[in-house]
Amino acid sequence: MNRRIREIAGLCILCAIGAGVHADVPFERILQADQEPQNWMTYSRDYTGQRFSPLSELNASNVQGLKVQWAYQMPDSNNETSPLVVDGIMYLTGPNSATALDARTGRPLWTWNRPMPPDFHLLQFAGANRGAAVLGDTLFVTTLDCYLVALDIKSGSERWATKVVDYSMGYGMTGAPLAIEGKVIAGVAGGEAGIRGFLDAYDAKSGQRLWRFWTIPGPEDKAAFKTWGGDSAKSGGGPTWVTGAYDPKLKLIYWGVGNPSPDWNGDGRPGDNLYTDSFIALDSDTGKLRWHFQFTPHDTHDWDAGHVPVLIDSDVNGHSRHLIVNANRNGFYYVLDRVTGEFLRGQEYGKQTWAKGLDAKGRPIVLSNTAPSDKGTFLWPNANGATIWFSPSFDPMRHWIYVPVRKRAATYFKRSMDYRPGRYFPGGGENETPEIDASGEVRAMDALTGDLRWSFPLLSPASSGVLSTAGGLVFTGSAEGDFIALDAATGRSLWHMQTGSGISSNPISYSIDGRQYIAISADRVLYVFGLK
Repeated sequence: MNRRIREIAGLCILCAIGAGVHADVPFERILQADQEPQNWMTYSRDYTGQRFSPLSELNASNVQGLKVQWAYQMPDSNNETSPLVVDGIMYLTGPNSATALDARTGRPLWTWNRPMPPDFHLLQFAGANRGAAVLGDTLFVTTLDCYLVALDIKSGSERWATKVVDYSMGYGMTGAPLAIEGKVIAGVAGGEAGIRGFLDAYDAKSGQRLWRFWTIPGPEDKAAFKTWGGDSAKSGGGPTWVTGAYDPKLKLIYWGVGNPSPDWNGDGRPGDNLYTDSFIALDSDTGKLRWHFQFTPHDTHDWDAGHVPVLIDSDVNGHSRHLIVNANRNGFYYVLDRVTGEFLRGQEYGKQTWAKGLDAKGRPIVLSNTAPSDKGTFLWPNANGATIWFSPSFDPMRHWIYVPVRKRAATYFKRSMDYRPGRYFPGGGENETPEIDASGEVRAMDALTGDLRWSFPLLSPASSGVLSTAGGLVFTGSAEGDFIALDAATGRSLWHMQTGSGISSNPISYSIDGRQYIAISADRVLYVFGLK
């Protein structure tokens, strides 16, 4: 079946699904996502990054009856995609590919692929893709060879493809874009290749670039540029490989910035190395920096801030505050004011041996002799951190945050290394402790303080994101392939299924005709669960 026949067949199936298929998602629909709990229209369901579903058909009393409703075999292994669901249609991505499925049955409607250039070589991003964005009647995807592509949401036909950057310099694109009013925001991977990181905004209709914010500053950004010694900023890293969040009232985009380069040898880049390992808040119209907060200044352990920012509102000392919270890869939990970036609270949540704590401004109080060395330095956590890119979930009913936690140490070593554009540039590495000595957990914490509410143990370091629901459930996966439902109030295990492959993705929930579904990808298979 050729490409055009597949498109026509997909359109016919769309027509057969019914008149309820709108295939149009204006910005206002995403803004009002809570009015459409049956849909999952952006990476974290809404712009807050909370990954919470208001659906409640599934609950502690019936989740034991959860069964596989359908499964879809994806062409690529190690899939990290988080699907979108709009009006009964599911949209999946893979490296340089996208697919639309009937969300009731898994029947394919259309597929799109972009051939990989013959000279493309994978670095640390290893062929991952984490999802798409939708705005209007267009689906937006990123590609490993660094294009942002707009597809007709009904047929999968390509409308435009904009070259973002030259992949031969070590860049890749693996993250889901974020579509806001008239714009598509997209970041880049490649921190292990000494790229100069940035975050871009593109016109959703034309694909024209509207602005670019350099996460590795140039001389024009004098204060930040001074945090890089010599000419080290030229190969400074600072990728933006995980999807951010958005506050439409403040018109601020929040995004996590990755590690400095080289990862494990900071000798040639003295200083704090802004804006690596930071959250940045950018004006959505201009891309201008409103504030930044750096979690790990002068990082030499690859504890980047590639996290989905979680936006919440709460009372702090009797005053209503707009907050941004983060369980960081470095082992500390942070509460910031999202208007100003002011540090409000923080504490350790994962095992770490590199810092005594945080000072009054949230800066880590680093212990001596914790940097990588020629002989090796043993430290908690390992380079994948106390948690990594996969999403936490915030439950607004309990005001708790559920965090997938990793427990593994490593011996860090540094090496001298010359920068070569487009090549691996780590400046050292790590020797992890044996798997038998590693473990994980899902932690429920008070979102305002980080205080522990319960913990569910995992046999291996956490490898999957978390979803919480209004039905009082928490869903997550494990490296061993178990997909698990927990009681949101107690952490008690209520249900699980062995998928047969390790899970390294984020779960979602949607509903059709009043039936609630849970979806998760395990390696190359997407599973969709529901009640019979």
